[in-house]
Amino acid sequence: MACVLALACVAGNAALPTLEGERGPLRRSVPVTTETEARVIVKYKADAPLMHASSAASGAAPPQHAQALATRLGLSLSDGRTIGALAQLVKGRGMSSRDLADRLAAQADVEYAVVDGRMHALAAPNDPLYPANLALPTTPAAGQWYLRAPTSATIADATSVVSAINAQAAWDITTGNPNIVVAVLDTGVRFDHPDLAGKLLPGYDFISDISVSVDGDGRDGDASDPGDFGCKAGELSSWHGTQTAGLIGAATNNGIGMAGTGRDVTLLPVRVLGKCGGFDSDIQAAMLWAASLESGSTTTLPRARVINLSLGSTGACSATYQDAIQQVSARGVVVVVSAGNEGLTVGTPANCPGAIAVAGVRHAGTKVGYSDLGPEVSLAAPAGNCVNLSGTCLFPLLTTSNSGTTTPVVGPAGAIYTDGGSDASLGTSFSAPLVSGTIGLMLSVNPLLTPAQVLSFLKSTARAFPSTGAGAAVATCTAPSAVVQNSECYCTTATCGAGLLDAGAAVATTATSITATIGVASTKATVGTPVALDASNSRASQNHTISTYQWSIASGATIASFTSSTNAASATLLPSAAGSVVVDLAITDSAGQQATSSVALSVDAAPVPSAAPTSSGGGGVMPVGWLLAWLAAVIGIRAVTPQRRR
Repeated sequence: MACVLALACVAGNAALPTLEGERGPLRRSVPVTTETEARVIVKYKADAPLMHASSAASGAAPPQHAQALATRLGLSLSDGRTIGALAQLVKGRGMSSRDLADRLAAQADVEYAVVDGRMHALAAPNDPLYPANLALPTTPAAGQWYLRAPTSATIADATSVVSAINAQAAWDITTGNPNIVVAVLDTGVRFDHPDLAGKLLPGYDFISDISVSVDGDGRDGDASDPGDFGCKAGELSSWHGTQTAGLIGAATNNGIGMAGTGRDVTLLPVRVLGKCGGFDSDIQAAMLWAASLESGSTTTLPRARVINLSLGSTGACSATYQDAIQQVSARGVVVVVSAGNEGLTVGTPANCPGAIAVAGVRHAGTKVGYSDLGPEVSLAAPAGNCVNLSGTCLFPLLTTSNSGTTTPVVGPAGAIYTDGGSDASLGTSFSAPLVSGTIGLMLSVNPLLTPAQVLSFLKSTARAFPSTGAGAAVATCTAPSAVVQNSECYCTTATCGAGLLDAGAAVATTATSITATIGVASTKATVGTPVALDASNSRASQNHTISTYQWSIASGATIASFTSSTNAASATLLPSAAGSVVVDLAITDSAGQQATSSVALSVDAAPVPSAAPTSSGGGGVMPVGWLLAWLAAVIGIRAVTPQRRR
């Protein structure tokens, strides 16, 4: 009988050993170098004198205040790129980034000053042995086991695949909408890979530092991956962005290669990582741009609804990442971040409020040794794992890549798929794209979902972690500490999130959900001026229609009332006095599903008309009656005065 999952072919063992420190992603070098330039991200207070001065000089210009700060502090500073309307990168010489941040943070104009750190891709190819005669369709190393339905809800034996995300069930509901855009902030992509062709928007390269860029230039409209080799001697290129992009949305049902989780969603490649990683300032600017919150490039593209960040670093969430995530979330954009690969507490920006942090699990549903963990994790998804210390890796994640070792092999000849050999895809960098692709499917069904609703659906539909069956040596994961947990362990909701990603259940719940939405031109109202309320963008559950609308005033009924029907898709509210009013909307669809929404309005008093000027008798304003009499006299005199003929 053929080995369905090839496990019986491993060393002749019916069961696989539990391994201490199993193989994980190859660590890309993070060089410790002496700074040649201080780099600090500065956010100015909105009412700061510096901001007022720039507005007066050039209108709503982005902040570029390095020279003013340099004069004030007696330092050598220069302007870096802007990050939104209030923040910028400031560069300096003759001091460390930490020292410059401390000095800038002390300025009255500054809300915060944070060192512009570097982020790094959280996974790269591993290097196990690769049999020359490996046939791609024959082993889990080549197959897409992670997209199928789980073979078991618990770990029955070594062949149990518990963590597969059940994407096939999601595809029965939707294969994705091309209007839903998922931004891949990474090393760029290989546009010439046939399984990505036709799925990619042009994108943008946000790397501004030549020492990181590899392609020899700064920011431009070319989001292709030139390779990220050369951080240290002998280090090869990872093609990391191409790998994450393939997992999210590789072309599917096209007769070649692999399937992507999000299938028909559109991918927006944004290059933020190069040699030795990428700077926070570039990544944060790219996040805002992807959400259409910053016009930092000449390229105008559709707003992304999901941002995938398969990158990170150690440490707490900085104010700059908190700001960026808060801004894009308010715009309706979902941020998905890899938890990290150190076996420690969740890194940044995965630990930022508002981010969906994704931990990595093995095929069996237990935590893969290298995955970070902790209460910041939202849920877990397959990360790829090698249950054997040598030989072909049995459970990596197959995805798109390039065969070049440093620079890319251009064209179809360079387009490859990772396997169980030297380029096995392992790491939480590859867990996050499975979640991002799933969210793309959810938004394809209901594009009105907010980031909070997306997270709620993902958590409520997640499958329970297995707690037995992995072997006597496997213990329960413990809270993260300074001690690395680099061995397989049983996940808990306190360490690996709400449970295992179930794409089919998440999309099904989205399809049966109903969303109430209130449209209003402004939440600022004026006494006596009608306010138009519109619920026409509300959404019924899939294949159903909204049958009833019900408007009501939750608070402030003494200062406002409806002047229209309260049982229609639109309503008109008339404020009669200043104060606050909260309007509720309840809808029901033809399936009996119900949803509510509310909007808070701030009502200002009507402006008082200006009084007409009057004469004070002191020569300031001429009385109207006297003026009319004077004009009549002048006209009369002119009528009786002889005029010279011409």
